[in-house]
Amino acid sequence: MLRRKQQFRAQVHQWKDAFLFCLALWLSHLLWSPWHPSFFHREIEPFYEFVWLFLVIVPGAPLILEAAQFYNRPLHGSRRDTYYKLAKGCFLVTLGLVVVMFVFKIQLARMVIGLYGWVSFVVVAIGEEVARAVYRTRYGQSQIKRRFVLVGTPEDLEQLDADLRLEDLDGVEIVSRVDLHRGGVNELVRQLHEKTPNGVVLAGKHTYFGEIEAAIQACELEGVEVWILADFFQTQISQTNLDELQGRPVLVFRSAPADSWPRLIKSTMDMVLAGLALVFLFIPFLILALLIKATSKGPVFFKQSRCGLNGQPFMMYKFRSMVTDAEQRKHELAKFNEMDGPVFKLTDDPRITPIGKWLRKFSVDELPQLYNVLKGDMSLVGPRPLPVDEVKRFDDVAHRRRLSVKPGLTCLWQIKGRSNVTNFKEWVRLDLEYIDNWSLWLDIKILVMTVPVVLRGSGAK
Repeated sequence: MLRRKQQFRAQVHQWKDAFLFCLALWLSHLLWSPWHPSFFHREIEPFYEFVWLFLVIVPGAPLILEAAQFYNRPLHGSRRDTYYKLAKGCFLVTLGLVVVMFVFKIQLARMVIGLYGWVSFVVVAIGEEVARAVYRTRYGQSQIKRRFVLVGTPEDLEQLDADLRLEDLDGVEIVSRVDLHRGGVNELVRQLHEKTPNGVVLAGKHTYFGEIEAAIQACELEGVEVWILADFFQTQISQTNLDELQGRPVLVFRSAPADSWPRLIKSTMDMVLAGLALVFLFIPFLILALLIKATSKGPVFFKQSRCGLNGQPFMMYKFRSMVTDAEQRKHELAKFNEMDGPVFKLTDDPRITPIGKWLRKFSVDELPQLYNVLKGDMSLVGPRPLPVDEVKRFDDVAHRRRLSVKPGLTCLWQIKGRSNVTNFKEWVRLDLEYIDNWSLWLDIKILVMTVPVVLRGSGAK
C-alpha cells in the first residue's frame, strides 16, 4: 500500500482511538459513582469538572499507542499481538494520566483511575473487534481492497512480484500482469476493461519512455490511476507529487479525487444519510410496494447489473416502473431512441406502467438505491450508474473516466437538465466536470439543488 494511504488510514484510527479513550474515562467515572465507599475518598466530584482532561487524552493516547507500535500492524494481524500492544498502550496512557493528575493536583477518585486502565482496554478492544467485523463484510472489503494490474517488461514484473511477495500488503490484489513489449498498450486497455482494476502499477526501469507515455495516456482516458516505480532516477525524491511503495519512490498519476478527510466525510455522510432515509421512508416504501403490486403484475423491485467504481458490476435496485418484459421489448424500441450514443432514453415509453409514470416523474423509483449507498456500491452524489451492456458500447474510451468515482443517486446531470440532455457526450461532460471539480461543498450543493428539481419533476421521462 502507498505510504500516504497508510498514513491517512492511521490518522483515522488515531482519531477513533482518541474518542474511545475519552469515552472510557467517562465510563470509568460513571461505573464508580454509585459504588464509591466513604473510606476510599470523599464524595465523588461531578464528571464535568474533569472534561478538560480530554485535551490531554486526545493527543496523548494516540501518540502513546503509536510508540507502542499499535498502528504498525496488518489490518488482520493476530489478536495476540494486537491486544498485547493495546494492553501496553493502555497501561502507559493510565500512567501518563496519573502523572498529569499529580502535577496539576487533580482530585479525581483513585479508583476511577484504577478502573480506567481496564475500561479503556475493553472499549478500544471492542472498537477493534467491530473494525475487524466491518472489514470482513462486503462493504469493508470494498473500502480497503485495491485491485491492480502490473505493467512492465518480464524482468520488471519478476522483480516487482518478488518485492510485493516479501511484504503482507493489506487490501492489495494483483489481478493481471501485462508485458508492454509483447502485449503493448492494446493489451493493457483490454485488461482494464476485463479486470476493472482500481489502478495500474507500472514498473518502468527497463521500459522505453515512449511506451510508458502511451500506457499513462491509455489509463488517463480510462480514469484509472497509475503508479510508476520511479527508482530509475537513482536519487532520493520526496516531493508532494511522489509517494512510496515498499520503500521505492513512486510517481502517482490520478484523474479522480485522492483519499482525504473530505472523502472520508463524504463516505460517512453517505452511510449516515442513507441509513436515516431508509428508516424514515420505511412506511412509505411499504405503501408504494402495495401500490405497485396492486396495479401491475410482477415484482416490486427491478434489479439490474450496473457498472460501479472502475467498471466493477453491482446489482442496482429500483421500484419497478415498467412491465415485466420491458428488457425483452427494448430492442423493438431501439429505433426510437432519443439519446445519442449507447444510452437508451424514450419519451412516453410504452413499457411504463400507470403508477410508473408518477414514480419516474418524481424519481421515486430511484429511492431503493439508498440501500446501494448503504452497501457501499454507490454514493449519494456521483455519475449515474449505467447498465453493463451500455458501458460496453462506449464508442470513446475517454467516456470510461466517469467510472473513476462511485456512481451516485444524483449529480450535475440531474440538476442541469436530466432527460432534457439528449447528447451523451454532454452527459459525460457534466460527469467529468463534477469529477474534476469535486469538493465536499459541491456534493452538498448538488444535494440541495436536487430537491426542488425532483419535486418539480422537471426533465423526467
